[in-house]
Amino acid sequence: MTPFTVVVEGLATDVQLPAEDGPFPAVLIRTPYDRRRHHAELRGWARRGFAALVQDVRGRHASPGEWHPYQDEAADGAATVRWIRQQPWSDGRIVAVGASYAAHCALVLALDAPEDARPDAVIAAVPALGAAETAREPSGVERLRARAGWWAAHGDRHDSDEDALEKALAADPGLLAHLPLSELPVRLGRSLPSWPGLWRHREHGRLRSRAECVSVPLLVVGGHHDHFTEDTVTLWRSWGGLSARLLVGPWGHGLVATPGPDARPAHRVNLGELYAGWARLALTGGLAPGRRGAVGLGGSSVWVPAGTEGEPHTQTVRLLHGASFTADPERPMSSEELSVPTDGAPDRCLLVTPPLPRPLDVIGDAEVRVRATAHTPSADWAARLVAISPEGTAERLAVGIVRRQDPPGQAAEFTVGLGRLARRLPAGTRLRLEIAGHHFPAHARNPHTGDDPIAATRLLASRRQVDPGTVALRLPVLRTRPAPTDPLQEILR
Repeated sequence: MTPFTVVVEGLATDVQLPAEDGPFPAVLIRTPYDRRRHHAELRGWARRGFAALVQDVRGRHASPGEWHPYQDEAADGAATVRWIRQQPWSDGRIVAVGASYAAHCALVLALDAPEDARPDAVIAAVPALGAAETAREPSGVERLRARAGWWAAHGDRHDSDEDALEKALAADPGLLAHLPLSELPVRLGRSLPSWPGLWRHREHGRLRSRAECVSVPLLVVGGHHDHFTEDTVTLWRSWGGLSARLLVGPWGHGLVATPGPDARPAHRVNLGELYAGWARLALTGGLAPGRRGAVGLGGSSVWVPAGTEGEPHTQTVRLLHGASFTADPERPMSSEELSVPTDGAPDRCLLVTPPLPRPLDVIGDAEVRVRATAHTPSADWAARLVAISPEGTAERLAVGIVRRQDPPGQAAEFTVGLGRLARRLPAGTRLRLEIAGHHFPAHARNPHTGDDPIAATRLLASRRQVDPGTVALRLPVLRTRPAPTDPLQEILR
């Protein structure tokens, strides 16, 4: 079977029909990443009885026009849905499907399109909800490394250069350290007029708030090691449709294709079969009402029902060193290295737990509470949790970062959210907690002057004090072994 290409409202669209006679329900994928990469996926849907379509979004690859990320997708998607419903091979039912930015396209179609152009069901994987959610942490701290990589690869161009940032970093390893960050396109050697505008997006939650009023079924899929995990789970919780299903495993942004170090054979899920089975039930009213799903417990072979949450438990931590340290943006804590400097003045506060006396199952939101002081008008506080195995290997478990503007020299009490964990930690594991002023280049450096980190041209070192007696590492701990579930049964009911 070979897909045929049509032009829908000026946009290049490939269509794959089943071999049998129609009409059929349709699956629509809208992507900025080249529709031709989805041909195998189209064939998989067609084998299962769906007409499958993939479209290059406006201004990308074979679709003409200007590429404005996150701006035109609802209107262009609506025009495509109306066209599909007019085709003789269409039975009028449509499932909007996508991953990452394509998930954004699917979601805005359900949430922002006119009523007559909305899909009947949505499958959203590792969803990039919007510009603000992708650019900044909920605390406002800039996600520099991921956004620089995405914009270098895809921003303001018709095609993609997936390795653009890596090639630039190979030529200039200090690329992301040059100031101001607003001039990054100059150092990349190409025009990126949308780069400065990205950082003006600060309002989180628009799509999530609209999701409360939607009526169509949702299947949302994510990974514990994906940077959109919290958005994935929050979308599932806020979805107002009759049925919402969640699947989250120990995977990265590529889902089963990028398993994490804690993935086990039981976490190998056939997503194609799962998606098709769910879509059939969603379109025929066969899904039970309510929010259901499954979460893979990393480090084990167990899946637990979505919504399983541990009880907050404070882990005992003792100070190793660095109750007083200097957060110097010229020498920030690396987000890419887990090694801890052993010479020179401390650059972070370092604490550790005793070895776990027994295996520990943690599922839910983790956090650090602390009382600390910064001697600059603006200060970021990054908390990184690292698991040290009994054999001595280090693995990053979680990272959180907040921005504070407390009076210089005045102690403040605050909480740093570490995000969601779903992990079985073996007996003998020690947890290392690092509290620092930066987490670079994953996050932009706070210059400590009060200036916008994207526009700043001057950096100041910041003296810090942490009151180690106030540090509380709170983990969501299951008191008893979790009752296992089958992810397919949880999703397909």
